[in-house]
Amino acid sequence: MIQITEHADGCIVPVHAQPGARKAGILGEHSGALKVAVTAPPEDGRANKALVEVLAKALDVKRSQVKLLSGATSREKRFLIQGLSRGALKSWLAAMVDE
Repeated sequence: MIQITEHADGCIVPVHAQPGARKAGILGEHSGALKVAVTAPPEDGRANKALVEVLAKALDVKRSQVKLLSGATSREKRFLIQGLSRGALKSWLAAMVDE
């Protein structure tokens, strides 16, 4: 189960990153975090920027509403999603993980 935490500006979602993948996208759940694959390599923050792109597109929000809070050099990251309620995010995650 992916643990979504409420924040004053939105919700925090834990993400397990998979940089250098063949195809970008949401892969499901991994150890309590949302597993997201990106084709960008983990160099100079390119994978982090790609993660923001994938999350923003999947959640149908602007890139400026997705912010990396922690884990810039780790596979385990925490993203702040602004503009979505916890309930909306939970239902979206349930639909994404079930696919």
